Amino acid sequence: FGAELYGANLTAASLTDANLSGANLNRTNLTGAYLRGANLEGAHLTCAELSKADLTGANLTSAKLTDADLRGANLRGANLGGANLRGANLEGAYLTNADLAHADLFRANLRKAHLSGANLRKAHLSSADLSEADLSGADLSTAGMNYANLTEANMTDANLLKALLFFADLTNANLSIAYMAGANLWGANLSGANLTGANLTGAAMPDGTIHD
Repeated sequence: FGAELYGANLTAASLTDANLSGANLNRTNLTGAYLRGANLEGAHLTCAELSKADLTGANLTSAKLTDADLRGANLRGANLGGANLRGANLEGAYLTNADLAHADLFRANLRKAHLSGANLRKAHLSSADLSEADLSGADLSTAGMNYANLTEANMTDANLLKALLFFADLTNANLSIAYMAGANLWGANLSGANLTGANLTGAAMPDGTIHD
């Protein structure tokens, strides 16, 4: 561990550009804290309260954020590569252009999250709630989204190359001009989904057939 701040009350604290790499921030209250550009690489933030915190451009690579509360947090341009966000609550969070490559978001709540242009390459999103999320232009290539809830998600122009979507719920999702070559949609629900202009070359469709 780096700094020892377990369970501390840092509500609305000003920690812009702070170096908290490897810090123990488990169960710390950082609600509304200012952490723009902060270095939180490898930090321990399990069950931390980060709702409405400003983490613009922060470095959270390999951070442990299991079950953390990030509702409405500002993570625009943040680096969350390889971070553990299993069960985290990111409802309504701002993750525009954030780097979430290889991040673990199993069963995370990303309902109505703003993920336009985000890098989610090889991210683990199985059983995550992405309903009504904005994933327009996001890179979801080779991401695992089995059993994910993507109802009414905006995935316009998203890159879903070889993405895994077994039994995913894509009801009324917007997949117009999405690149879905080689994606696996076996058992997925595409009721009402907009696939106008989507590239489905070689994709496995819900009934198991391979798209031309």
